[in-house]
Formats: sequence, structure tokens, C-alpha cells
Amino acid sequence: MENGRAQFPFPYQPYNIQEEFMQALYSSLDQGKVGIFESPTGTGKSLSLICGALSWLTDYEEKKRQEAAALLQEGETTLSTPAAQSSTTGSSAEPDWITDFVQKKAERDLVSKLKSCEEDEAFKLLQLSKEEKVEAQGDQEDEELIIAEYESDDEAKSKTEDDEDDDLVEEHVTKIYYCSRTHSQLAQFVHEVQKSPFSKDISLVTLGSRQNLCINEEVRRLGSIQRINDRCLEMQKNKHEKQHHDEGVKRKRGPAKSVCPYNKASALHQMRDEVLGTVHDIEQLLKLGKETHSCPYYASRLAVPPAQLVVLPYQMVLHEATRKAAGVQLKGQVVIIDEAHNLSDTLSCIHSAELTGAQLCRAQSQLTQYADRYKSRLKAKNLMYIKQILFVIEGLVRALGGKVGQNPQSQTTQTGTEMLTINNFLFKAQIDNINLFKVLQRYFEKSMVSRKLGGFVEKYAGSGVILHTQSSSNKENRRTEGLNRYLQNLQSQQGSAESEKVLSASPMMQVEGFFMALTNSNTDGRVVVHRQGTLSESSVKFLLLNPAVHFAQVLKECRAVIIAGGTMQPVSDFKQELLFAAGVGEERITEFSCGHVIPPGNILPLVLCSGPSGQELDFTFQNRDSPRMVTDSTGRILSNVCNVVPGGVVCFFPSYEYSRRIISHWEASGALARLANKKKIFQEPKKANQVEQVLSEFTRCIQRCAQDGGGLTGALLFSVVGGKMSEGINFSDELGRCVVMVGMPYPNIKSPELQEKMSYLDRHLPHSQGRSPGQALIENLCMKAVNQSIGRAIRHRGDYSSIVLCDRRYSRPGTLSKLPTWIKDRTSTHTTFGPAFGALRKVRNKSYYVQYVHSKHCIMTNT
Repeated sequence: MENGRAQFPFPYQPYNIQEEFMQALYSSLDQGKVGIFESPTGTGKSLSLICGALSWLTDYEEKKRQEAAALLQEGETTLSTPAAQSSTTGSSAEPDWITDFVQKKAERDLVSKLKSCEEDEAFKLLQLSKEEKVEAQGDQEDEELIIAEYESDDEAKSKTEDDEDDDLVEEHVTKIYYCSRTHSQLAQFVHEVQKSPFSKDISLVTLGSRQNLCINEEVRRLGSIQRINDRCLEMQKNKHEKQHHDEGVKRKRGPAKSVCPYNKASALHQMRDEVLGTVHDIEQLLKLGKETHSCPYYASRLAVPPAQLVVLPYQMVLHEATRKAAGVQLKGQVVIIDEAHNLSDTLSCIHSAELTGAQLCRAQSQLTQYADRYKSRLKAKNLMYIKQILFVIEGLVRALGGKVGQNPQSQTTQTGTEMLTINNFLFKAQIDNINLFKVLQRYFEKSMVSRKLGGFVEKYAGSGVILHTQSSSNKENRRTEGLNRYLQNLQSQQGSAESEKVLSASPMMQVEGFFMALTNSNTDGRVVVHRQGTLSESSVKFLLLNPAVHFAQVLKECRAVIIAGGTMQPVSDFKQELLFAAGVGEERITEFSCGHVIPPGNILPLVLCSGPSGQELDFTFQNRDSPRMVTDSTGRILSNVCNVVPGGVVCFFPSYEYSRRIISHWEASGALARLANKKKIFQEPKKANQVEQVLSEFTRCIQRCAQDGGGLTGALLFSVVGGKMSEGINFSDELGRCVVMVGMPYPNIKSPELQEKMSYLDRHLPHSQGRSPGQALIENLCMKAVNQSIGRAIRHRGDYSSIVLCDRRYSRPGTLSKLPTWIKDRTSTHTTFGPAFGALRKVRNKSYYVQYVHSKHCIMTNT
């Protein structure tokens, strides 16, 4: 069949919607489309993605092999003619393209060897030069902290080293990049690959950060990802130097520099071959690394070019600098972005940056002391660029209303928030005469000044006080006394462990990220200046308004891009903000949305427009705090739900603040105690590390109630939309027999950042159906959050649940249209309370309810 496949390998007989999903996916990849795919959790989305995409990749590679064989056969036929034979007398009878390939490879090998020899000679000369300097100067400590001589782009124009490096890079095979939000989601995907029919035939590699893949305990215990990265890179540099020392170059006296024992070429290549031979997740990679005594981080990167399927986090695909560092090449490849319901927000967050006044002051003082200590050993050009960086930092501090060189905690500023364009901010900070792109971005990238400064701070600020150089003048000492006092005060105010972590780190990486953000186009972002009364707590933030500008490169380079998720509705913002704005035409976009595999009777979505007493359910900001709304309506609705629904009930509130207020009101009125007589009550914890404990207790309580009752029919969990339990947590089976949504979780319309985003969309996107793009953004953000929360309950084919939407506004056609199709088509709207719970009472008569519900648990409309 055209652009399709008759059958797909699958571990079991697929559902009809899975076959439709794979057919649509196959066609999208074959035609080079940008696909938006929605498949509810529980419908086997991951397996459908795996089997559909890898079927296409298998067919595509086979097609390429057949074309190559045909060309080879055609070339052999041509060479068999008398004219061709006479022209190839005395040489091999291979086709020209093979000869050219072999010749080019030989040339590359020769260039590589020559370059290696030149580098060796240059290194030896450099070492001899350094040794002469050591003998002449006598003091060459901290060599690894010194910034190398820097050449600007203009000075390096005549050099072609980058071009030569490009020729030597291993060629990438056609591959699929699969990315998701968290490492646990990636591990789950790899496990699905292991269960699929492709597990023995596919070459897969999982990428991660050093923090996730390092097996060197000396490095791992450093904790922060910045310190782990810096230490790892330092060890690689030491290894390179050691190789040259071992070849006979005399090394200066001093302690031996440590190298990583897991980063050896032979072991890395051996591990790479094993990674490509068998499908491994990150945990298995770590185990394999320890067994083979080789580094999983570098071995996995070696495996990227020949791998057919690369599994990696969002940032490694969506952020250009991270892509380059990871060796990810998108040209002509396929990218699948799973769990993509928040893709626009993810892109904005990745490319936004924020700095506090305290961070700016620390970075300025640390860099000043670095320059003072090594000014006699730094080239004039390095000192010039360092001065420009300091000048920009001082400008940022001025924009916050402060001064450098003083304790930021003692500096008072005016309070308020100011929204500026990039150009206006540069003028306000008086740094508009600095070429941020050339001076800062290029210099930061090539000089690695942030890493050098990080090493300097780690070495000299471990105790919280940066040492001065012995030759420092009184003026220089006075300049840094303020910082030392600030560090000591900070250390006395915080716990010892926390202060050590703060003081031994350098914020220059964050400063660098903010500088890079300022190189965006003036129309694509805004700078938010937020003054909090003191310089230390005030902040400056870059807000990306146009995520399409960074997504456009992915869309342009890739053969096909698939944006997938369990709940993608509403999709209008995806198309407008990320695709149309990035230059993708409607003809390249394809959409696919499938229903759920559960029977129609296994889900009961209800819209309640009024409560038991007849009070209209209108949880707008003006009405939601009225006593009748809180107690007479919400409290009674929840009480009736707990009476008729067995197992677990999850109640979502629109915000933490409203959850706190309504629960406090119920405590005072006694409504909470009445609820506790029916179900044990749990609340979403304030700290993320307590979520697992609460979920475990919630689960155990429901299991005990199902076994022996004990007067309770299950448990009730109070949660918050967009909180710790609204995404990534499964309330399957008995854990979520009913989900109650109280009100509509609209974002804070008074937020300056949200208002700026709305204004930007109103200026750049077309109006639709009488609504501005800014208004559509508010509604879409609300319904995306609702869809993620109510989708927590139905998790597999045999699951069942009720969904109660408590607000008359859910009955609006435009709002209902933004629910997932499989929920929207089964939703019933009730203007009065009785019929709604009559429907729920009928559902309880089904076999799966009857075993839990006793005759005494009936509808009580006036509880």
C-alpha cells in the first residue's frame, strides 16, 4: 500500500486503534511530515511508536540497500563493456564511487596522522617553552586555571582546522531520536523496546548527563552537575597531558594530576560495541560500565553515530549547544518528542534565564579576584574580555538599583517589576555598546572562562573566603573585603552543609546563560527586572516569548518530527506557536487522535452546574470564597461522592492557596470530620521528596479498606492542578475510582510575564472565532492542566473511573471541545444535582462497584 504497510510486527494482537496509529505514523515518517499524535495512556502508545517507527526505519534501510545494489550492478555492467575494460586496464574494476570513497578515506587517514604528528610536535614545543618559563619565573602553579590565549573569529578566518575536523567525524546512519521529559520515562520506553519484536535487531543507545552516567565515585560525590562536569573535563585534560609526558616529554615537578581510570580508549570501544549489540537502559549501562571498567557517559556518545535509535532527554534535542556537546546530528533524521503536551513551555524554560543580585555580586567579585591573581600571566586580550564581562555584570547590578563591591543583603532597592525589551534593557544597564554575541558568546565558548573560574573558586573558596594574592595592593584588598564579609555572614546564617555547597560554587555558568539569552532577537523575548527591596533578593530574568525561533532549526533539519502525547488537546496552540510561527506550512502537518481502548461504560464524565442545595457552581475569583460555595456546594458534593464511590477519590483544587483556604474552612465547620468518617483523608505534601510516602500510605489504606472495611470505604486525596501529583502519577484501578475537579484552574491573569506573552501573541498571531490569541492562550493553559489531571485515573484497558467537573463553565461548547475526544464524547452535562448522581448510582450497580458499595451508602443530597 502507498506510503503504508500491510502489517506491523507487534508482541501481541494489536488493537484497531494501535494499527491505525502505526499506519498514520509510518505514513508521516515516509512523507517527511510534522505529526501531532494523541493516544491516551493505557492504549499502548509507546509500543505503537516503537513498532510503527522501527518498521519504517527497517523498510527505509532495506530500500537504500536495494538502491545501492542496483547502482553497483549497473556500474559492473558498464565496466564489463570493452571500452570500460580498456579504460580500467591495470587498475581495479571497482566502480568510481567506491574508488573515490576509498581514496577519500585514505586521504582523511593521512590528514589525521599528519595532524596528530603536528599536534605532538607542537605540544612538545609548548611543553619545552613552559619548562623554560618555569625555570625563568619559578612559579607556575594553577596552570590548569589559566585561560588559554584567545583568538577572535577575525583572527582565525584563515584557519581550516574546523573543516578538517568535519571530514574526520564518523558518519551518522539514519536514526530515530526519541526524547521525553524524565529519565524514568526514558527507562520505561527502553523496557518497551526490550519487549518488542525489534529488541534483538535494533541498535539502541541511551544518553544522559554525567550526573546520571558517571561511575567514578570520586567525581559522583561532588553532587552538583556543574562540579561533576568540571572535574570530569579536568581529568580528560590531565589524561591528554599524561599521554604526552609518557612519550618522553619532561614534566615539571609537582604532584601527579589525577586521571579517570574509566576513560581508556580500548575499554570505551569495547563497551560501545556491547551497547550497540544489546538494548540497555541507564541502570544497565551503569552496571555494564562497572563490569567492563569503562565510562558509560563517553561510551554512549561513541555509540551515537552507528546507533539506529537514540533515547535522550528533551534538552539534548531542543537546545542547540547541548545537541553539539552530545554529538547529536539532526540533518535528515527523525525526532519523536513524547509527553509533549507542555512542549511550548519546555522550550521557553530551556531558553530562559534568571539571575539574582546575590549571584551577580558573587560572580563580579570572583572574576575580579581571578583577574587580580593571574593578571601577570593572562594575555592582554584575555584581560580585555574579562574587563568587558565585568562591565556587563556591573551594568546588570545597576539595572537592579545596586552597586558592586558591597554586601548585596545590605543594599536596599525600590520594590516593583519592570518589563523591558532587550534593547531597552541594554540601554538601561548602559551596556548597549558591547557586542554581546561576539564579545561574550564567542569568548565564553572558546575560552571556557566559566569553567576556569569554577575551578578557581573551588580551590580557594572552600572555606567561604577567597584568598588574596600576596602581591595584592591595599586597594585590591579593600575591593574584596566586602565579599569576604558577605560570604562569612552568609555562612553564619545558613547550615554548614548548605553554606558549603553555595560558597564552593561559582554562579558564572548562570551569568553566561543569561548573557547568551540577551543575544536573542529584540522581538522574541523580554527582560523582567524584579526588585524585592534588597539587591540580594532582586532578580533579572530573560523571558522567551517566541519558542518557535529555537524549534525552527529542529523542524528544518529533520526529515520528520513527531510530537506525541497521551493528551494533546487543545492542539491549536501547538500549530500556531510552534509550527506556523516556525515557517511550517499546513501541508506538512498531519494530526492523529485515537480513542481509548476501554469500553464506553468504564468511564462516566459529568459536568455539574449546581450543587445539592441548588447553588450554582461558579468558581470564578469573585464567587469561589463565599460560604455557600465552599460548604453548601463543594463540601456536600464531595460528601456524596465519597458515599457512593468505593476505593480512592482524588480531588483537585485550582491552586495551593485555594486548597489551603477551603480545607481550613471545612475544619472549622466540621465538614472535614464528616468526610473523614467515610474515607481516610490525605493531602498532597509540600515537599517533593514526601510524595512517595504519601502515595504509599494512600495505597495501603485503600487496600486495607477493600479487604476488611473497618467502617471506611477507601481514601480521599486532596491535590492541586499542576502540582506534584497532577502529572506522572498514576491513580490506576482502586487508587482513582473518581476524580473531582473543583473549579477551573486559570493561570494568574495579573502576572506581568503572562500579560506580556498574551500581548506578544495578539501582535503576531491571527485572531480566530472572535477571540484574540491571548485569550485562547489562557483557556488552553487551563484546559491542558485539567486534561493532565483527569487523565490520571484511566490507565489501562480494564480500568474504570468517574470524572466530576464542578463548575458551570465546563458546559460551554468551546470548553467541552478542549477535552480529549474519548472523554468529551462520553461527557454529560447536568444543570441540577439529582440526575447527575442518579447516573453515578446506576454505574455503581455494575459488578465492579457492587462488591464495594453497601446498602447504607446511598445518595444523600442534603448531607
